Amino acid sequence: MGDSSGSPSGSGPPPQERRTVPRYMFIAVVEIIEPANDVHMTGRVSEISRKGCYIDILNPLPTGTLINLRVSCDRGTFATPGKIIYVQEAMGMGVSYMNTLPEQLKVLDTWLADMHS
Repeated sequence: MGDSSGSPSGSGPPPQERRTVPRYMFIAVVEIIEPANDVHMTGRVSEISRKGCYIDILNPLPTGTLINLRVSCDRGTFATPGKIIYVQEAMGMGVSYMNTLPEQLKVLDTWLADMHS
C-alpha cells in the first residue's frame, strides 16, 4: 500500500511496520520452547532481523508469551529468549528477541552481514 516512512500518525502502524532495523527474507527451522508450560513446537523462520523474526506456524502462541528460540540453518544455530509481539491466526507470529547473549548476537550478526553484502 502506501509508504509509511516518516509520516506521523496518531495510533501508529501495526508492529510489523514499525521496524527500526532491516528485516531480511531468511528460511530456517526454529525450535520454540514455551517454558511456563514446557510446550515444544517447531516452525519455520521466514524473516529475520537484529531485533526479531517472523515464524511461520499454524498454531501460534498468544501475544505476550515468553519463549526460547533455537534457529538452525546450514550456517549454525542462534538461540535467544523472546516474546511474541503479534500473531496472525493460522499463519504465524512475530517475535522480539530479549536479553540475547553477546555470543549469540555474533552468530546473528554474521548471518545478517552475509545477507546484505
